[in-house]
Amino acid sequence: MHTMRILYFIIHPDVAISPQVPITRWPLSPRGRARMAAALAQPWVANLSSIYSSTEQKAIDGAAILAAHCGLGFTQVPALGENDRSSTGYLPPAEFETVADAFFAQPGESVRGWETAVDAQARIADAVASIAAADATAGDVAIVSHGAVGALLYCHLAGHPISRRWGQPANGGGNYFTVEWGDKPRALSWWLPVDEVVPAAS
Repeated sequence: MHTMRILYFIIHPDVAISPQVPITRWPLSPRGRARMAAALAQPWVANLSSIYSSTEQKAIDGAAILAAHCGLGFTQVPALGENDRSSTGYLPPAEFETVADAFFAQPGESVRGWETAVDAQARIADAVASIAAADATAGDVAIVSHGAVGALLYCHLAGHPISRRWGQPANGGGNYFTVEWGDKPRALSWWLPVDEVVPAAS
């Protein structure tokens, strides 16, 4: 494994929500696709040598936009998926927020049949560690994944107890944080909007 590489953990942006379509098959909305296209202006995109996504359509859509621009393929990894909410399926927004709050507040308990936060955190942390250990390319790595597991990964890397306060801002998704991946991986940044390019300091 190469030392001191940077990993960009990206949450897919805005999604076309449909109660009639399984959650894992929801695609990016037109706004989500436009925001992901805007992300191609990020200066770090040129340094990517590999891209990974979950097997959920919204993450696949985001990774495909990134990969096409970079002239790379991308690898789908099931363990990068969002916390398993198949027991409830689609929930109206207000109800979803209530259940999501409970998911983070009671990390060792299954809320309405959802995967527990503790189990989801272990899964996403193991998946990202496995990718970092196995990736044989020389540049930086991008992972396109999901909001709840992103918050759980951030807590893991930053050494915080599981809490929803460490999740991405409520701006429709499409945020990322950077990870310095060496012998002791650590989060280097707080969440940043993927479609807002921060000028380099002069």
